[in-house]
Amino acid sequence: MESQMQEIPLNPKENKTGDIWHVCIENLPLSGVLYGYRVDGPEGWHTGHRFDKNLILIDPYAKLIEGRRVFGDNNEKMSRFLGTYDFSSLPFDWGNDYKCPEIPEKDLVIYEMSVRSFTADKSSGLEPSIRGSYLGVIEKIPHLLELGINAVELLPVFEYDEFEFQRHPNPRDHMLNVWGYSTMNFFSPMSRYASTGGGPLAASLEFKKMVKALHSAGIEVILDVVYNHTNEADDEHPYTTSFRGIDNKVYYMVDTNSYVQLLNFSGCGNTFNCNHPMVMELILDSLRYWVTEYHVNGFRFDLASVLCRGPDGTPLNAPLIVKAIAKDPVLSKCKIIAEPWDCGGLYLVGRFPNWDRWAEWNGKYRDDMRRFIKGDGGMKGTFATRISGSSDLYQINARKPYHSINFVIAHDGFTLYDLVAYNSKHNEMNGEGGRDGCNDNYSWNCGFEGETRDPAINALRSRQMKNFHLALMVSQGTPMMLMGDEYAHTRYGNNNSYGHDTAMNHFQWNQLDARKESHFRFFAETIRFHRQHPLLGRDTFLTKADITWHEKNWDNFDSRFLSFSLHEGKYGGGDLYIAFNAHDYFVKSVVPPPPSGKFWYRVVDTNLPSPDDFIVGGVPGVKKIYEMAPYSAVLLHAKP
Repeated sequence: MESQMQEIPLNPKENKTGDIWHVCIENLPLSGVLYGYRVDGPEGWHTGHRFDKNLILIDPYAKLIEGRRVFGDNNEKMSRFLGTYDFSSLPFDWGNDYKCPEIPEKDLVIYEMSVRSFTADKSSGLEPSIRGSYLGVIEKIPHLLELGINAVELLPVFEYDEFEFQRHPNPRDHMLNVWGYSTMNFFSPMSRYASTGGGPLAASLEFKKMVKALHSAGIEVILDVVYNHTNEADDEHPYTTSFRGIDNKVYYMVDTNSYVQLLNFSGCGNTFNCNHPMVMELILDSLRYWVTEYHVNGFRFDLASVLCRGPDGTPLNAPLIVKAIAKDPVLSKCKIIAEPWDCGGLYLVGRFPNWDRWAEWNGKYRDDMRRFIKGDGGMKGTFATRISGSSDLYQINARKPYHSINFVIAHDGFTLYDLVAYNSKHNEMNGEGGRDGCNDNYSWNCGFEGETRDPAINALRSRQMKNFHLALMVSQGTPMMLMGDEYAHTRYGNNNSYGHDTAMNHFQWNQLDARKESHFRFFAETIRFHRQHPLLGRDTFLTKADITWHEKNWDNFDSRFLSFSLHEGKYGGGDLYIAFNAHDYFVKSVVPPPPSGKFWYRVVDTNLPSPDDFIVGGVPGVKKIYEMAPYSAVLLHAKP
């Protein structure tokens, strides 16, 4: 490469207009050229600049990145990454009959997933050349359709370096970054998610094929995007590939009065300076590019509270970047979802600046649902608030119930199975002595820590997983579930598994097959019921006419039983009676009379074995007193 390299010095008198450097190079090949920048400038740590003329830096606006071509290839561990381009290929053929889905936000059912981990395992049955790739996702679309979701939220797919932990000796240098929350460039698709080591051009083409195939199946594509920090790490062990070497003081929040100058609200060593005019322009250009070039439907913004900070880290009430995204003629038509907190303590659940457009990951929903269903006292009223749409957080101005992204499980934290199998995290394999990962998991192991053959404990765990899933699917708001929970995937108690490119994160297709007619069936049928019943996808908050709480013990700390009826009113579909018993004993539930001319049909009883735990269409014969087992839930449907 070095022998074929040409270096072109730029003269500020000829190649600079204002703050913009420019050069015209004629007769270059139309594709396959690798390029980068050398940038020199003021030296001295105290200046806040980090110029190094010996480094070749990636163009922040590069649309493709060339580097190592095979994910986790140890022979290319220290490979260089450079920008490249392609002006020779024909535009991608989206097809004359192509139609981008436009699913109303109230109808979304989101499936959070990793492109690589979805098909990387041998059990996927795919050819090795497409395992862990964009094309691999296409092969498994039938599974997504059978499950019933209609939107995938992809863990980061921008170019990143999976070997970043191994660049210097440290306690994590045995791990590969498989989650991807360490962006190297904001315009280029992750090149090692291409099939057969095809490189950046193949990655771009295959990403579009994946989006087209998902759209053809009626599934929207939401990208998890990381604009709160980059891969360039901290001041102690910098990994300078682009922004740091071009203009550290513009791209990052910097405190020149401190020796460790990079402010760290991301927990990853640096914080992107999102409300600086040039950085804001970069972010907006990047987002628009993914919509116009790759046809994605929306974005989930990782640690989005960083977007609400000024250059010195001060919280802003009306951050320019957040408003610009909400008002942009292209982006305002997309799904835009905030993770409304950061690692600096700026917790904005229910308070994220939104201009009535931004939705939020509802972290309070997650915690409150976990606590009630595992049997914590004093949670009934809060559980009722969360299941009915979190109006205490979102019923303001023109916000809607669907602006609450409801979830019990996400990529970071316990899987659903681990939530009911572990009281404590078990992160020893991460190399940090178990200090990493969240300690407030609100989990319950049902009587034994980890794997057990005790049939009673395993039956209780199965019941609790069904309780959580039913609660998620009958809540007002937008439900989101995690890849693998549909077959009870375990990470053996690791609640921060970002660095394990193994079965710990990989979808286990053989386990799915083994549980297809039991656990998976319940999950798929419950999702299908949610999507089909009009009372479970409302675009307005519940009123007193819409819901009846069958409850007189709101202030009883020890009460762990809740039941309510949703009334069809103008929506149709038939009334629903829903009850949750989080006591460790049977409860005789008084079932209200059904509407005139109708009868109650039992659709769900999580205490019953499959297939009786979910009966499509329901079974009649429900009595006035329904005896509910400990830690169980029931759903009744009123029909003629």
